[in-house]
Amino acid sequence: MSRATSRARNRLNRGDSAWAYLFIIVALLVYALFTAYPVLSAFIISFQEYSPRGSTYIGVDNYTSILQSELFWKSIRNTIIYTVLTVPVALILSFAVAIMIMPLRKRLQTTFKAIYYLPAVASGVALAVVWLWIFDPMSAGVLNRFIGFFGIDSQNWLGSSSTAMFSLVLMSWLSSHGTAIIIYVAALLGIDSSYYEAADIDGANFVQKMWHIVIPCLKPTTLFLLVTGVIGSFQVFQNAYLMTGGGPNHATTMVGLLIFDTAFKYFEFGKAAAQSLLLALMIGIVAFLQFKFLGKDVEY
Repeated sequence: MSRATSRARNRLNRGDSAWAYLFIIVALLVYALFTAYPVLSAFIISFQEYSPRGSTYIGVDNYTSILQSELFWKSIRNTIIYTVLTVPVALILSFAVAIMIMPLRKRLQTTFKAIYYLPAVASGVALAVVWLWIFDPMSAGVLNRFIGFFGIDSQNWLGSSSTAMFSLVLMSWLSSHGTAIIIYVAALLGIDSSYYEAADIDGANFVQKMWHIVIPCLKPTTLFLLVTGVIGSFQVFQNAYLMTGGGPNHATTMVGLLIFDTAFKYFEFGKAAAQSLLLALMIGIVAFLQFKFLGKDVEY
């Protein structure tokens, strides 16, 4: 190779590297502006009695007040209950639907995936209005009409402490699971067909194939959906805010809703920042425990 050719190649490589660094810098700037800076600001504000007019450094008083607050711990309990009741059921339903879609022709698979994913692109406010109609406490409510066929009296689903949380959980169960379904279908399509062929030769039935082939092969996918599902559930805000406002008697006050109320209802921005950081810490701990105990034999 001549020196001229070598120099030309080096200049070309330097040009490619410059473009690569340029794109990386743009991504880093976006990350710094919209992620790192807000997190750092929240950390600083959490040690202040903050208002738009000014701020006063108060040390860890915000954290002390939060940890002594019964409402904060109640919101944590509500969030954990909501997470435990919704995330596993969502995974099971998504997996079951994906299994039922698999035998269909490719065009039908695409159709059903689009149908199941469609609610995910719909407005959350519009969906909440529909669910408010379903949970209407009067006899006109769809759910009350349904239970009326079994001789059960109409219930005030969202206005009673005993049924409000169940109503939000039911809404989650019957809402869109389109993203998880599509991910499960893609993972199922990625399983080598030779596994099924070997199982057929050994005379394995459907349940045995599920237990010994499908479930082990889908462990990384299930772990991913479990971790992201728990993170999303710990951050739930929209459903509680639109459906119940956290009531009645704070029966459906989640941590995300509590942070919103603290900041924009009571204007205690420092305390809200501290609450958000504590929530981030809890999410990080839960995610770490999930990877530690459920991801031992999972390849990443």
